Amino acid sequence: MREKLKRLGSKSTKSFRIIIVSFALMILVGALLLMLPIASRDRTVTSFGDTLFTALSATCVTGLIVKDTATHWSLFGQIVILTLIQIGGMGVITIGLTIVRASGKRIGMWQRSTMQESISAPQLGGIIKLTGFILRTSAIIELIGALLLSPVFISEFGVAKGIWYSIFHSVSAFCNAGFDLMGCREQFSSLTTLNDNIYFNCVIMALIIVGGIGFLTWHDIGTYKFDLRKYSLQSKVILITSLLLIAVPAVYMFFFEYGSYPMKSRIISSIFQSVTTRTAGFNTTDLMKMDESGKLIMIFLMVIGGSPGSTAGGMKTTTFAVLFYAAAAVFGRRKDVQCFGRRLPEESIRNAGAILFMYMSLFITSAIIISRIEHIALMTCLFETGSAIGTVGLTLGITTTLSRASKLILMALMFFGRVGGLTLIYAALPSNESQASRLPMEKISVG
Repeated sequence: MREKLKRLGSKSTKSFRIIIVSFALMILVGALLLMLPIASRDRTVTSFGDTLFTALSATCVTGLIVKDTATHWSLFGQIVILTLIQIGGMGVITIGLTIVRASGKRIGMWQRSTMQESISAPQLGGIIKLTGFILRTSAIIELIGALLLSPVFISEFGVAKGIWYSIFHSVSAFCNAGFDLMGCREQFSSLTTLNDNIYFNCVIMALIIVGGIGFLTWHDIGTYKFDLRKYSLQSKVILITSLLLIAVPAVYMFFFEYGSYPMKSRIISSIFQSVTTRTAGFNTTDLMKMDESGKLIMIFLMVIGGSPGSTAGGMKTTTFAVLFYAAAAVFGRRKDVQCFGRRLPEESIRNAGAILFMYMSLFITSAIIISRIEHIALMTCLFETGSAIGTVGLTLGITTTLSRASKLILMALMFFGRVGGLTLIYAALPSNESQASRLPMEKISVG
């Protein structure tokens, strides 16, 4: 039995390592392609540091950039970036193994296990069918998004360019990447020039939300429609937590950040900023004008991020929910952590605590280091590192001015946030599943 557990742990560790290496190789290939003269508008070679940052940001669906996507990169460069976004959003392993299957080759148990880890599926059974559902549904949603966005872009840029802009922004929004091509109006402006277009804002928000709730939640919605009782516990937690994390910050934004806006702009800006902050990285308003309390709330939302098995990164909504329910159990003096009539396993609670500790330690420590290196206010640096580790892409305008050392820190945070903290830890450390004995227990006081 001990040997069997050891072999299973070894296979799991190998799967985690494959996921990490696949992401790293995809980033490297993207960086090299972006260095080609054909990738830039002026047909010059972009430095490896800048292309590596861009490729990593795209593959990790973050959106932090050092070169304006519309004005620096050519059509070829933009296609490379969009391809990296698509592969990063869907998962390198998912797309790679699907291509292998399409070629007629058999996918073994170990490959299926790797695919399971890649999309955070709860079980191995039906993983190929689930992956097919994910890819088909993603393609359909992105196509619908592009069709809905096309009237906005075609009316301004013409048919050919308008269609390309529609496809680019649909994929970027659905994959929660935050890359945009509106620098053609004003460099690094994101979507601020479209703030008053309510139709455009609603389409982008819908794509962000659908991409951020997770593949398994779509599967429940597609299978059980509106019969919420049949949804898995994870889907229920994701939907309720996501709704609260959109509604509560939106109310705050409405009353305290956008009070001077006309009513229509005030409503849409409040909702859009609440939706995009946690996962996507687009912005339709000037973030520099926000109060520090508003910026702190945005940092909190960015670190939480999206949901497991989604196109988004971050600590994940389920982690936040598990910690909330664990606190509620302590306050209610209950022995078990409960939600929706179910008891949560001890492993989930331990993992949630470990993930919180990792994310908070990394993004705060990184912000302090960058603040010291660059002599920038700590709040501004916390915003930047929170955006990086949450793979969001929002910035207070300092990304392009940072030194190489600070950019390397941001790249490490983006990679950590997309691949996942536990994936990196499990890949680096050996499994202890075979441990048979347990140490004596002794209590310590906390709180």
